[in-house]
Amino acid sequence: MNPILSKLLVDIAKKQLKKRQSQKPVSPKEVVPLVRSFQVELTHALKEFLFIIIGVFSAGFGLKGFLLPNRFIDGGATGISLLFENITSLKLGILLVIVNLPFIILASRTIGKKFAIKSIVAITMLALVVHFVEYPTVTEDKLLIAVFGGFFLGLGIGMSMRGGSVIDGTEVLAIYLGRKLSLTIGDVLLLINIIIFSAGAYILSVETALYAILTYLAAAKTVDFVVDGVEEYVGVTIISNKHQELRFMLTKKLRRACTIYAGKGGYGTSGDSYNKDIIYTVVTRLELAKLQTEIDKIDKKAFIIMGIVKDLRGGMIKRKPLKDKH
Repeated sequence: MNPILSKLLVDIAKKQLKKRQSQKPVSPKEVVPLVRSFQVELTHALKEFLFIIIGVFSAGFGLKGFLLPNRFIDGGATGISLLFENITSLKLGILLVIVNLPFIILASRTIGKKFAIKSIVAITMLALVVHFVEYPTVTEDKLLIAVFGGFFLGLGIGMSMRGGSVIDGTEVLAIYLGRKLSLTIGDVLLLINIIIFSAGAYILSVETALYAILTYLAAAKTVDFVVDGVEEYVGVTIISNKHQELRFMLTKKLRRACTIYAGKGGYGTSGDSYNKDIIYTVVTRLELAKLQTEIDKIDKKAFIIMGIVKDLRGGMIKRKPLKDKH
């Protein structure tokens, strides 16, 4: 790392420790973990920001290079915005912010404020890109518009999710309603998009609505490819010698329930097996970026296995509430 940046991180860590310990002297052993934590946080933040930037410009290209010039629509909040753009005098950039705003407010309550802030930044960036950046109109062939417009829009949505945010807020609504109504996220998204496509068929034309379905399918498959599925939950297995610290981070910091398996390693330094705890937890894929950041702060060499969970029933799935301290 750059020496100037390293010195800056050390200074920040020392200031944080002084605030916590007031007049107690700060030892190097206390500074090192905080410096490492800041380094991991900064590295992950830059990576996530890069994903969001790529996602915003890709989605902008799908909208202005394909869908918008040809009066096509898509599913989700973007489809609602495109639909209103076709029947009102408002610009698409303004509509993207207005339509997504209620979903972001919902996200701040159901997922977290940090996620909501990143999402509103990403949506605002997309609105600015759509308004100010000039993309060439690639084709007038309706089939190519539907397929490749959906592809670039799906790529943008997927990359933004990899960055820990969304540029289409209907998924947040789907997560919320899925929990309330005991439906899968796919079922809720399907119902939302049926309403959008029906409105498109009535306001524009049946042909436009049919092409919109094709656009949505192309976008959904691309998102599926980029973020390994449109399912709501991801099962995460963590194997590390620092399992106690990881368990504490999950239960206290992220307020997530986890299961501990008693395990034995099959390969050790002396060739003998050794005891270790194996942690298993389930998170939403929107929380995955945050979880990976926190794991790296504790143990960068932790062995992590992630698998898509298509459906869940029972158990502690929601984030555990904070207990009042008296």
